[in-house]
Amino acid sequence: MNTAQSDSEELYVDHAYDMIVVSNRLPVDYVEQPDGSAGWRSSPGGLVTALEPVMRAADGAWIGWAGVADREFDPFENDGISIIPVPLSESELEEYYEGFSNDTLWPLYHDVIAPPTYHREWWDAYVRVNRRFAEAAARAASDGAVVWVQDYQLQLVPKMLRESRPDLVIGFFNHIPFPAYGIYSQLPWRRQVIDGLLGADVIGFQRTADAGNFSRAVRRLHGYPTRGNVIEVPNEPRPGDEADMRRVVARAFPISIDAEGFEEIARRPDVQARAREIRESLGNPETVMLGVDRLDYTKGIRHRMKAFGELLRDGRIAVQDATLVQVASPSRERVETYRQLRDEIELTVGRLNGDYATLGHQAIAYLHHGYPREEMVALYLAADVMLVTALRDGMNLVAKEYVACRFDNDGVLVLSEFAGASDELRQAVLVNPHDIEGLKDAIIEAVRMPRRERSRRMRALRRRVRENDVAKWSASFLETLTGSGIIKAGLTDQLRDAVAELATTERLLVALDFDGTIAPLVEHPHDARATERAVAAIERLVALPDTRVALVSGRALDSLAEVASPPEGVLLSGSHGVELKLDSGPITLDLRDAELLKLAQLTRVVEEVVAAHPGARVEHKPAGLALHTRGLASTAATAAQLDARERVAAQLDGITVRSGKSVLEFSVRSTDKGESFTRMRQHAGATGAIYLGDDVTDEDAFAALEGEDLGVKVGQGKSIAPYRVRNPDDVAELLEHLASARERAAEGVSRWE
Repeated sequence: MNTAQSDSEELYVDHAYDMIVVSNRLPVDYVEQPDGSAGWRSSPGGLVTALEPVMRAADGAWIGWAGVADREFDPFENDGISIIPVPLSESELEEYYEGFSNDTLWPLYHDVIAPPTYHREWWDAYVRVNRRFAEAAARAASDGAVVWVQDYQLQLVPKMLRESRPDLVIGFFNHIPFPAYGIYSQLPWRRQVIDGLLGADVIGFQRTADAGNFSRAVRRLHGYPTRGNVIEVPNEPRPGDEADMRRVVARAFPISIDAEGFEEIARRPDVQARAREIRESLGNPETVMLGVDRLDYTKGIRHRMKAFGELLRDGRIAVQDATLVQVASPSRERVETYRQLRDEIELTVGRLNGDYATLGHQAIAYLHHGYPREEMVALYLAADVMLVTALRDGMNLVAKEYVACRFDNDGVLVLSEFAGASDELRQAVLVNPHDIEGLKDAIIEAVRMPRRERSRRMRALRRRVRENDVAKWSASFLETLTGSGIIKAGLTDQLRDAVAELATTERLLVALDFDGTIAPLVEHPHDARATERAVAAIERLVALPDTRVALVSGRALDSLAEVASPPEGVLLSGSHGVELKLDSGPITLDLRDAELLKLAQLTRVVEEVVAAHPGARVEHKPAGLALHTRGLASTAATAAQLDARERVAAQLDGITVRSGKSVLEFSVRSTDKGESFTRMRQHAGATGAIYLGDDVTDEDAFAALEGEDLGVKVGQGKSIAPYRVRNPDDVAELLEHLASARERAAEGVSRWE
């Protein structure tokens, strides 16, 4: 591969890409052979496996460092993906990567298990390198492209990209933990990092707790309002404009592995034969324990060895019966903290083997190097007990790899509760690795666990890992970021569980959009009707104690009442919150004289637009008008809506404009579905609520959800709602599931009383 020429920047703009991944390292390594030849070798990992098919389909490019300091490389193609290398100098490698990323951010974000170091020159290098990555992405991205930035080394890139390319859709995923504010606040550049991340549209974390820590940091440092997973961030005002708000989603997207790929390797006869060889080479002990970690102080290797050594000392485990295999792959060996850690661990291994090993049986088999995937799978198959005792870990994919490989439904996973994987893998033996006595007891429990119990736990673990693999992780994140993706029929297990949990709340509000949510979309709005299943489920909910149902629609209330025929007791909101009907009270609508005059002027302007664009039509509402363009071709619909916007803006001030599905709505009173949902929630005194909607205008209601409330987006389209269903049929199924769960909860309460 030739080094880049002086015109290398021109190479970046030879082609514009619709999908760009930005990460510290490229998915390939530059390898120099002893004979002087050199080339690129793929370094497949879970992230690459998940994103390769997406990037090929979307004409994608991967931007990152090539792994060689003081070298520049031309962009090239590897296995169908465009590769754009970003250069780093030796000094930048020391200050940006080894310094700020790994000696400042890494220990800080891992709860200061080791003390972080703060140097201003490291921060300056971090800013400089982040800007270089951002500029490379800005040059390579097509109009409206999706840019997905990966991990803590590049936290400033989202804001830098938004400043230079506001047209881009920007996502960020943090692969490591995000600390509580009391720890994060130590960072001298805490505001700058938060600002950098808030440049993204979606910020993903491994755990719900991490997302919560981030939102709390935003509130403490900036005071921006947060509701559930949504943060309201002010846009930078342009000259002559007032700053408006941008919604940023910050929530958990737990990463996973290529479970099917690991199982395929595990089922190979040669790999199974290698697993038997490994056990024989260890002296065929009754129990093989395994630890697989990057050599890092966050992984709890010392705690694991201390517990194992004390079990040998106390005679609870005999060296003839149990061996611990510890794989500790090299990591950051130029950083002094890591050199000291290696020395400590190797001294411990030597001492334990010296004290307890026999000629035929080692206490600990210590391996300080990496292995190819096939060898790792053989180790997983050979191990009876997998020890994952991290002191703090974003996820820990080793735990999931072990589970994926155990197609025999055997083996026991001992898992730290401080690893993100513990949120999902609840059938593991969960431990606090700081509690050495508890860790020792957990190891003994794993060693002595009956086969039937091992099998039961492993089947549950494997089901979880298979259902939530790395492809589902990437699809879920990109679906939230872009609103595209395949939505399967029915309800996911996660949504069913969330609905069942919500059903136990003391006072429940079920708020529903109408068109496209409980009623299929039709060409003529007056023909819309809710599905029979949805109507029946709503009637069941209305009949339950402490349960209120609300219809929240963009329709005028008289239109909504005509098509919905709501049961008695259903709360109603029409015209995007302008009209409210709460129980037996009157419809709330009180337009002032100035608003009535403005409504008459608005009517005249929009009717002129309809006359100029055959096929468009106007719907009159109590406080505004809706321009419907569903009957026009896409280009004609766009032209009609643009014409309407321009005419209204030129002739009237203070008009609220909303875009929906093939509709443009104008209102003389500024309100939205979020405001009306909040008023209904207060009226109902709800302790928990669910909102379902399909339209852009429903995003205001999703943003108003609180605490453990549920937001469910119906159909395609970008949304801040954490859950999705495909269509009104799935909505009906969800309402039936909610009604059944609520009925069971009510029966339980009555029996208790």
